[in-house]
Amino acid sequence: MGAPLSAWPWENLGAYKYMLYGPLVARVLYSWFYEDVQKDTWCLHILIISALRALTHQLWSSYSNMLFLIRNRRVIKQGVDFKQIDKEWDWDNFLILHAMISAMACYTFPSLTNLPFWNLKGCIFALVLHMVVSEPLYYWLHKRLHTEYLFTNYHYLHHSSMVPQPYTAGNATLLEHLMLSVVIGIPIMGACLVGSGSAVLIYGYLLIFDFLRSMGHSNVEFIPHGLFESLPFLKYLIYTPTYHTLHHTEMGTNFCLFMPLYDMLGDTLNDKSWELHKKISSGACDSYNLQQFVAIQNDRVPDFVFLAHVVDVLSSLHVPFVLRSFSSVPFSTRLFLLPLWPGAFLVMLIMWATSKTFLIYFYTLRGRLNQTWAVPRFGFQYFLPFAADGINYHIEQAILRADRLGVKVLSLAALNKNESLNGGGTLFVKKLPDLKVRVVHGNTLTAAVILNEIDKDAVKEVFLTGATSKLGRAIALYLCRYKIRVMMLTLSVERFQSIQKEAPQEYQQYLVHVTKYQAAQHCKTWIVGKWLSPREQTWAPPGTHFHQFVVPPIFSFRNDCTYGKLAAMRLPEDVKGLGSCEYSMARGVVHACHAGGVVHLLEGWTHHEVGAIDVEKIDLVWQSALKHGFRPV
Repeated sequence: MGAPLSAWPWENLGAYKYMLYGPLVARVLYSWFYEDVQKDTWCLHILIISALRALTHQLWSSYSNMLFLIRNRRVIKQGVDFKQIDKEWDWDNFLILHAMISAMACYTFPSLTNLPFWNLKGCIFALVLHMVVSEPLYYWLHKRLHTEYLFTNYHYLHHSSMVPQPYTAGNATLLEHLMLSVVIGIPIMGACLVGSGSAVLIYGYLLIFDFLRSMGHSNVEFIPHGLFESLPFLKYLIYTPTYHTLHHTEMGTNFCLFMPLYDMLGDTLNDKSWELHKKISSGACDSYNLQQFVAIQNDRVPDFVFLAHVVDVLSSLHVPFVLRSFSSVPFSTRLFLLPLWPGAFLVMLIMWATSKTFLIYFYTLRGRLNQTWAVPRFGFQYFLPFAADGINYHIEQAILRADRLGVKVLSLAALNKNESLNGGGTLFVKKLPDLKVRVVHGNTLTAAVILNEIDKDAVKEVFLTGATSKLGRAIALYLCRYKIRVMMLTLSVERFQSIQKEAPQEYQQYLVHVTKYQAAQHCKTWIVGKWLSPREQTWAPPGTHFHQFVVPPIFSFRNDCTYGKLAAMRLPEDVKGLGSCEYSMARGVVHACHAGGVVHLLEGWTHHEVGAIDVEKIDLVWQSALKHGFRPV
């Protein structure tokens, strides 16, 4: 059992904790529908303030996760992992607590419910109280929390987050937030008790307080050091993200709330605060000026880049800078996403117009920095004939950018290596013969994953759609060597014969040309490389398993059949800083083509992996992946 007031009373309620707002919501609704003159409007104000405070933290969280804007302004370069995200999942508990305290205060002091809109005297009085009472009180309480007993039982939770984030500001025990409630309440109640309170004071103070708390925990330095050089006294009146992050890394210093003045008076000011702030803020540059980015000492050049793309409008919301918690779980369409669709569609148009390549997330593997970039194109755009040249242009620019940076391997996601688009990356390798970065489609490992899902001793025949694609060809040529009959669905006799001739003479008989789905009505192993409609799936017999390498995946239409997910592998256990799921994949799981690029890097292979798959290398790549700690899902 934990120490008293260390746990939240509603911590076992999960999402049902939001029902604690129910009485306030019920009172507002009752007033709207059943009263001619609305009463108890303070209930509505409490709900609005709670929503605005949550929005303040969310907007700061979005900003601090926009790596394409702030990657060279981060104080701590490490990524936020799933462990920290889960630990901070209930960061908003304090908002419920403050709503309850506010409700009790309004019942206890009815005068608080009839405040004027604006009172300048009250705002000045509250500011003075904050500077001379709340700031030193917080400083004293914060230092007490760092004593052995209080830190071990109460304050450890806040410091357990390795990388400060805006949500970290709210991630604390009940006792800490009760203390913080006193610190926040003194200026507001003081001004109200002397008859100078106002609605603007309450709204303004709480939102500014949360704004500054979120800023300090954002891990992103945006305050220019030149401001402190011009007005030196300001550095004692307002802290910076660098200043507060130092408290998380060197906990015996920088205890202040917002004003470093009290650290100076208490002799707890970290002497590296301004030097580090100057180094980080002066290193800020245009986030797309990558030549300058390389020169910044605080940033490391990634060894590996995965060039991804968005599948559809809703899946574009599955990124950390939209909702960090949502991106940390596998993507699925949720109702709360639907109101966000218009905004996402507008962003899609802006991305298409500005054509920027975004950095989405990064992680480290055995000390190597790996990043994911995204081409500014959505899935449907890859199937517009007039868009092909533009898409290839942006892929080429991404490859050249990676080459200038010194990236060793760049792997192409599914549609970025479409055969009809660029020949599986061959177009770029031929056009840019002097590339130092290795371009990899990763399909060799994708084929290996699919093939290792099939029990080659038990399965005697398979039905293969997309049979003449890169993956389809490799799968067919591989399986026929195990004397497995492969029914290759294609309308092109010439393409089938071309693949059949690649097989050794004694195995060519196992490759069978079919043109209709009816041919597979008795085959229970389907390998899907071309999208299947529900009607086409009806030709599969009951008990069929659908292996897939088609993007997007087919619908799970048949209840009497099973559906495999897209080929994927689980990352090694020594991956650090990963806090975002890759599309619909589980945590720590990436598409096989992504994993194939990482294996290419770890093995130190110097060839480009583009164009047709070398069937002879499928087993080699599979064994290499297992050797480096990758595991099948």
